[in-house]
Amino acid sequence: MLREERFNKADRIIAVGFWANAGLMIMKLLAGYFGKSEAVFADGLESACDFIAILSTMIALKVGRQPFDPKHPYGHGKAESIAAVLVSLVIFSTGIGILVKAVHTIMDRTYQTPDLIAVLAALVTIAVKEWLYRYTVSTGKHLESPALAAVAKDHRKDAVTSIATLVGVFGAYLGAGVMDPLAAGLTAFFIFHIGYETCMGAIHDLMDGLPSGDLIQSISEVAEAVDGVEHVHEIRGRRSGQYIIIDLKLDMDPEMTVKRSHDIATTVKRLIFEQFPNVGDVMIHINPHDEEHEDLIRL
Repeated sequence: MLREERFNKADRIIAVGFWANAGLMIMKLLAGYFGKSEAVFADGLESACDFIAILSTMIALKVGRQPFDPKHPYGHGKAESIAAVLVSLVIFSTGIGILVKAVHTIMDRTYQTPDLIAVLAALVTIAVKEWLYRYTVSTGKHLESPALAAVAKDHRKDAVTSIATLVGVFGAYLGAGVMDPLAAGLTAFFIFHIGYETCMGAIHDLMDGLPSGDLIQSISEVAEAVDGVEHVHEIRGRRSGQYIIIDLKLDMDPEMTVKRSHDIATTVKRLIFEQFPNVGDVMIHINPHDEEHEDLIRL
């Protein structure tokens, strides 16, 4: 997939989520306020927080697509992981706010009986958010974008939140007033879990954690299948936004000419690019296969 095509797909996903959240936010705030539902109104505030998350992701994608420059020789892809951390902080803060408000309502016994419009708002939110989650996660996995993965988890968090909201507001609509704030409070713990997963995944990438073991193994097999490569001595990888940067050490015939070894390394790199569109760069080091050697490293 071409570079610009990858970024355009990500842009479309983000734009759809942005405008969908705008409509849901307005709908839930109005339905919660006029429908007398604390859970639905809190859900609306949560959608308002999503604006911050999605806006930061849009900025990160714009920054992350900039090509490498002298000050950033590995590109700007880490901006996506930074945005994912910011999204997780928004998720955490949203959960805390919902939990605190729900606890106060339960302790103060200031229950209200919601109107039917609040129940309908929760139903609409579940349907829209689950669709947004499936739409975003499929493209996010295809592009292997941490920012899109974070946004997808945020959509799923909203869907889960709205399910609990629906149970609570419907129970309160039938007369059990405590169910409305109780549902809002319980939902906060689901939100914390999703925030934790999002944060840990982004931190893993920022710390140059190893990508999927299956991906590393597959790339190694492609390299070893090239004529002239005796063995993959070592392979490492790290994520930079939607791309993976690979470091390869190849064992080759020590009598091989520099030009021949260079041509083989170029073939390995070209094949990796052809078969793995999420690989952004491959750095190759060549070792003589019949000599013991010590890798010099300070890390």
